[in-house]
Amino acid sequence: LEGDLSRKFVSEAEIEEKRKLRQEEWEKVRKPEDPEEVPEEEYDGRTLYERLQEQKDKKQEEYEEQFKFSKAH
Repeated sequence: LEGDLSRKFVSEAEIEEKRKLRQEEWEKVRKPEDPEEVPEEEYDGRTLYERLQEQKDKKQEEYEEQFKFSKAH
């Protein structure tokens, strides 16, 4: 995992590829009043793994909240 973290540098090709994918996704969800171009996502310096981990943690917390709540009744 150590090697992954040191690989913060993202090549132009990777950035371009991601932008194309996001543009395609955008086309699917874009409303008529939305801009043609996909809005630039704010740069997140974290790795995808870190972002996914955060989402997972949030879901886990929500799940535990619901569980605690249902147990209380």
